[in-house]
Order: sequence, then C-alpha cells, then structure tokens
Amino acid sequence: MHPLDALTEIAYLLERERSSRYKSKAFRTAAAAIEGLSDEELRDPGLRRRPGIGDSTYTVIREALEGGVPERLASLRAASGVVGGGEVRAALRGDLHSHSDWSDGLTPIEPMVEAARRLGHEYLALTDHSPRLTVANGLSPERLRRQIEIVQGFADDAFTLLTGIEVDILDDGDLDQEDALLRELDVVVASVHSKLRMEAPAMTRRLVAAASDPRVHVLGHVTGRLVEGARGTRPPSEFDARAVFAACAASGVAVEINSRPERQDPPDDLLAIALEEGCLFSIDSDAHAPGQLSLLDYGAARAEAAGVPTERIVTTWPLVRLREWLARDR
Repeated sequence: MHPLDALTEIAYLLERERSSRYKSKAFRTAAAAIEGLSDEELRDPGLRRRPGIGDSTYTVIREALEGGVPERLASLRAASGVVGGGEVRAALRGDLHSHSDWSDGLTPIEPMVEAARRLGHEYLALTDHSPRLTVANGLSPERLRRQIEIVQGFADDAFTLLTGIEVDILDDGDLDQEDALLRELDVVVASVHSKLRMEAPAMTRRLVAAASDPRVHVLGHVTGRLVEGARGTRPPSEFDARAVFAACAASGVAVEINSRPERQDPPDDLLAIALEEGCLFSIDSDAHAPGQLSLLDYGAARAEAAGVPTERIVTTWPLVRLREWLARDR
C-alpha cells in the first residue's frame, strides 16, 4: 500500500480508539510531510531527516514501500473489531455533533469532512464549542461568523456540512451565544459542561429550560457522566429525567445518544424513560478527530439494544426531511 494511505489510516484508527492525541497527530504530521513525494523521494534514505518524520512513522513508510501492510496498521485493524448495532448503523445517514480545531478538536475542518464522506455520510454538523468554555477554545460570535462562511462552502451534490454549535447551557438554562447567531445556524446542540453536581431541582429547571428553548435541536450528553477513559470517571448529574424528557418530547428536541464509549450517555435506565416519553433521538459521535466519526457504531449498538425505533432517530432521516425538522416553527 502507499505510505500516505498507511499513515492516514493509522492516525484514523488511533483516533477511533481515543489514543493519545500526540500519537495520532504524529502520524497525520508525517502524512502531510510526504504528501506529493515521488516514489524515488520516498525511498531516499534522507527521508528520515525530513521534518515531521519520526522513528515510528519512518518504519511504517519503509514497510509500506516493501509491499506489505505495515505491522502497526495490521495490529490496529485487528483490534478495531465490530461493535454491533448493524441494522441501526446501516440506517444512519449523518451526525449532528462534531468538533474541529476551531475549538478543541484535533484537526482542521477539511479532514473531518473527508472522513465523513468516506463513511458514506450524507451530512455532518460542525458543532464547535461556545464562548464560555474557554478551556475548549470556545468560539466568540466573531469567530463563529467566520466559521459559518467557511462551512457554507463545503456543500456539494453528495454531501452537506451543516453549520452548528455545541452551546453551553448556562446555570439558569439560557444559552451561551448571541440569539441571532443561534437562529442562523442549521443545528444547535445544547449541553451542560459546568456545575454538573448542581442540586437536582435546579438541574432539572436548567435542562427543562434548554429542552423547551425554540433555538435548540438536540440535548447533548444529558447526564455528563464519564464511565471510563483517560479523564477518569464522573458520576451523572442528578435531575428529574421524566420531566426533562417530557419537555424534549413536547418541543420536538432530540435526545442525544452520545456514541463516545467513555460517556454511554444517557444511561440505559434514562434511555428507557426517554423512549416512554416519546422522544426523538440523535445518534452522534461527538467526534474530536476524523477517526472518531466512526464511533457511531457504539451509539447504534446501544440504540438497537434499547429498542429505539429507527424512525425516531433523526440521524437516519435523509437531509431533506432533517432540514424540515430543523427549520420547523416551535
């Protein structure tokens, strides 16, 4: 295989398994360093001294040039496995929650778009963070306006990049971005990122306000819990789930089934309540790198196990129907 393809796929698989961002970045940097080089230049022993090429990436390049699948790539392929959720996963047409390096994602917008296209997505919403989340380089109104102009240039006949935001739900349930901007965006995912241990009555009011807000389309990772991973674990926020999901159902806001394995949010018992309350759902990757877009497998498996009907999953809808739902009067 070509060394460029090998390096890119390794980076993608490292991102999917949520490996250290420095590892995946090293392989993407090496791929960029050799892009456009001739076979003769790739075989030049001096390649190792080229900026962006390290010992591990050089080994992959040499093994690919020798005609086989590099050992690192073969190992990652074997470990990636099949998660499940086949029927629901096959029905998914897109993803309404992803990040780029405009906020806390690992890559520019272009690699995210390329990865979504390779997965067969019909659409992807770019939902970088809002201003208050400074630790994630949240977008000021001025930066978001610039991003909207860039995003609108990605549409073609086979794929659409939707404008969007993952907006912080403030303590009182209001949203962390200018009203006019929120109304201009295609997709608004509203999530809680602070004061996750707020007392249950206050958290319930906060989430119900967001779920009832006419500017919101998706309620993101509703409990905020972490069940595994490098960031450790975190208990779920406490709130009246039935009241929150009833508000979602009444306003047509989709409850996100967050596909990141470290989140598994909402938990199974809350997912059952959302089903009972008649909610719509959005299976999203919450990807912060191109390889993480494929994490939809995990969300699809959870939805299938919970018996979520595909017709109630908005990310199984074709773009025309999705746009009608996003633009509806509320």
